Amino acid sequence: MKMFEKHGMTNVGYWVPQDSPAHESTLIYVISHASREAAKANWAAFSADPEWKKIAADSEADGGKIVERVESVFVDATDYSPLK
Repeated sequence: MKMFEKHGMTNVGYWVPQDSPAHESTLIYVISHASREAAKANWAAFSADPEWKKIAADSEADGGKIVERVESVFVDATDYSPLK
């Protein structure tokens, strides 16, 4: 979360599925950016950050990629959403 914040991203929430096998290998999270353009810049800076590269490499040293795949979706809250 600190790495996201370092690059201008706001942490909203994090979840894992209740059932296996997804529980062991899936992380669902929502972060926010000021705009789509900011999101592009934030992710580029995050990906290039030497500290993140070290975190990822250290995590992967014990076997397996830290990130297998990413699904990114931009969303807008509905008028009736309690979260706006």
